[in-house]
Amino acid sequence: MLQPKKTKFRRQQKGRMKGEAQRGNQLAFGSFGIKSLENKWITGRQIEAARIAVTRYMQRQGQVWVRIFPDKPITKKPAEVRMGKGKGNPEGFVAPVTPGRLIFEIEGVPFDIAKEALRLAAQKLPVTTKFVVRRDYDMQNQNA
Repeated sequence: MLQPKKTKFRRQQKGRMKGEAQRGNQLAFGSFGIKSLENKWITGRQIEAARIAVTRYMQRQGQVWVRIFPDKPITKKPAEVRMGKGKGNPEGFVAPVTPGRLIFEIEGVPFDIAKEALRLAAQKLPVTTKFVVRRDYDMQNQNA
């Protein structure tokens, strides 16, 4: 499961997710990717499940880049505990994702395999996504 090796503070405020992604919103490594269309927190488990789905479908060919990392600690109070008495204990980490943020990128496989692999990954994620292709990708000469 993805999580930081160490953090400066154990607990963090929830914060607000407004606006569109200013960074990580363009393909940087691969020819294909999936882009988020809404605000959500994505957990390390969800990212890992999607990554496994992609690599399984691609049969370990090509290359996969995960463009998000869960570095925001999420706390939870135990069951049947009254309000107050401080913030709960850290339960896990999430990656806040805003619209336009690239989640996965892949390279080294043909268009149809890439599209299906990323569709399978998108099913594992709690956000609606959009399949994106590099602008200079040659559809006729699929040089994978």
